[in-house]
Amino acid sequence: MTSDQENTTMLSGVTLQPVDTPTDFESMVGEIEQSGFDELWLTDSSLHAKNVYSFLTLAARASHRLQLGTAVTNPVTRHPAVTAAAAATIDEVSDGRFALGIGAGDRPLLALGYKPATLARLEGAISAMRQLWDGGHVTFEGDGFRLDDAHMREPAQRQVPIYMSASGPKTLTLAGRVADGVILLAGLHPEGLTWALDHIDRGVEEAGRSARPKITVFAYGAISDDEQAAYEAGRSIAAWFPQTAPAYCEMAGLPRELVDRVRKIYEGGEFQEADDAAALLPEDFVHRMALAGGPDRARQHIKNISELGVDCISVFPLGADRMGTIRHFKRVFDKVSPR
Repeated sequence: MTSDQENTTMLSGVTLQPVDTPTDFESMVGEIEQSGFDELWLTDSSLHAKNVYSFLTLAARASHRLQLGTAVTNPVTRHPAVTAAAAATIDEVSDGRFALGIGAGDRPLLALGYKPATLARLEGAISAMRQLWDGGHVTFEGDGFRLDDAHMREPAQRQVPIYMSASGPKTLTLAGRVADGVILLAGLHPEGLTWALDHIDRGVEEAGRSARPKITVFAYGAISDDEQAAYEAGRSIAAWFPQTAPAYCEMAGLPRELVDRVRKIYEGGEFQEADDAAALLPEDFVHRMALAGGPDRARQHIKNISELGVDCISVFPLGADRMGTIRHFKRVFDKVSPR
């Protein structure tokens, strides 16, 4: 199965939480674009960061070439029609450089009294937004929301590309069926990534599509010449996988009983719990799932992923020196996948 993208050269991206001052953030965006990155994704996490659409507007104004996106929003905290309007606005502000990343939602929803969306709700939201962008009058009643002859008085300039974030088999298959792109949250272990791509391809085949959606792999963690500091900064994300995507853990060699122990400690989703849970994880497992070391380890991860035929790898820097990780990542990336 091949991607829609004709160019076989893998692209590079950055994923950030919007937590900086507007001035500092605009400076970061400028450096990211000047460094040659292709994509910039911003998280949408209710209480854990600043407003994603405000910061996407800043990013659009501070850049000229970067493809921008949410990573990711959900159909629960905002009505899909509100999200459709926001997406169309950012797409216009950025001159057509926006993609809407959307998923079921994660632990921040719990603090708002919500649960993650069902797949039916997610698929319904995607369908409704596309109809609104087409300029239609939409009537819809489904899981979690409804529309009654709704339409956008200020029309969208185009169909905004929709990327689904996915980890589990059912979500991966749905993404293969309906998404323009997939944000793959599967760690960095080639066996797990191949398994995920196979499920996406299953959805592609079910829908009778001619090609796989574009694939962006998120690479969480830290890169530093101080390998121990990078390991400490990057290892907590590895505890996310036993809680949310345990299938990848077993493929990466983590025993089932240890998966269960980590899940028990990290059941609430607080950062301290992640640190405590990550302390149980073997070092080799952390290295398989995350960027957590020096440039040589990062280079091998990028090389492995480039051989899988994905379209983009996006670094999600963790720890105190995020720009340091971003700079290391780009230097290594350019050696593995030169333009």
